[in-house]
Amino acid sequence: MKKLFSFLAIVGIILASNCSRIPENNDPVIGIWTSLSTLTASDTGKVSTRFEWIFNDAYLGRYHIKENGVVVAKTDFSWKEVDGVYTICYPGLEDKPDDKVTMKDTPEQASLIDEKGNIIAVRE
Repeated sequence: MKKLFSFLAIVGIILASNCSRIPENNDPVIGIWTSLSTLTASDTGKVSTRFEWIFNDAYLGRYHIKENGVVVAKTDFSWKEVDGVYTICYPGLEDKPDDKVTMKDTPEQASLIDEKGNIIAVRE
């Protein structure tokens, strides 16, 4: 009887481990995307702002805003792709609406384009 329970336990473990595989995500958006802007103010001088999105293969990512190299905001985000349109949701930033972007890949660079045709970020 003890051998039967051991055998059934081993079969159960094998069956459970085969069913829990995560599908591989090879989406081309996975990676680091950045945007840089520079603002010159008369009282503070030059302020360089860098926006950074890090997309991972689990449909999640991290968003940073850096001013002169100092992180001023960061949050996690989730993303999904439907018919070539990527929707990026920022649950940690209530004042930031979801971004809807498409990817444009040229020999010079890959870029994320918003609904109005503006370049939001380029692949790093």
